Amino acid sequence: MFKALLWDLDNTILDFNLAQANSLKAAFERFELGECDKDIIDKFAEINAAHWQMLEEERITKNDVYRLRFEALLSECGKQGIVDALEINDCFEKGICNTISFLDNAYELLFSLKKEYALYCVTNGATDIQKQRIRDSKLNEIFLEVFISDEIGFDKPNKEFFDFALSHIIPCERDEILIIGDSLSSDMKGANNAQLKCCWYNPNCLPRPESIRIDYEIQKLDEIKKILGN
Repeated sequence: MFKALLWDLDNTILDFNLAQANSLKAAFERFELGECDKDIIDKFAEINAAHWQMLEEERITKNDVYRLRFEALLSECGKQGIVDALEINDCFEKGICNTISFLDNAYELLFSLKKEYALYCVTNGATDIQKQRIRDSKLNEIFLEVFISDEIGFDKPNKEFFDFALSHIIPCERDEILIIGDSLSSDMKGANNAQLKCCWYNPNCLPRPESIRIDYEIQKLDEIKKILGN
């Protein structure tokens, strides 16, 4: 049924939440901002998600995300004026690469699937950072190609992002392509925009929205095998 599988990277294959927490702690230490406790980590996760949501809705640019999220966090922590928002953002972004942790035995699953399917990665984010994480995780040995929004010039969920990706994968019909990801606003909505089938990775059993078409839903990554008929 499916020939090509397009996988999201962060919080689908790699544990971005863990990488984010570790990198934020390191950035606070680097700039002597005091203890980066769980409350700060949780607050940043909330702020960060809200700003990426605004990007996906084309309300702000990616450079705005990088600056505004740390301006908001520093303000929340009473640390404004101590360090430039873009300076701490740069430190944070580079630190993301220092934590490589797979979710849900993702590497083993992908390694087994690559024998039968053409596997690709579709991700938003900074090109240098995502490429390094792909190399460090050895996912470059599994994916035939990695499509990064910064290189393409469009972010998920824009149709143009997926149009570019589809023009660079193996020849197949749209109904032979499946997008797998955790994000409703970028992965599932992106699949809707591009008229592609989608599978929502929903390990936290969140309620399914009525406004977005979801063709399949899994709580564990290896459940994808049933969808694929393996």
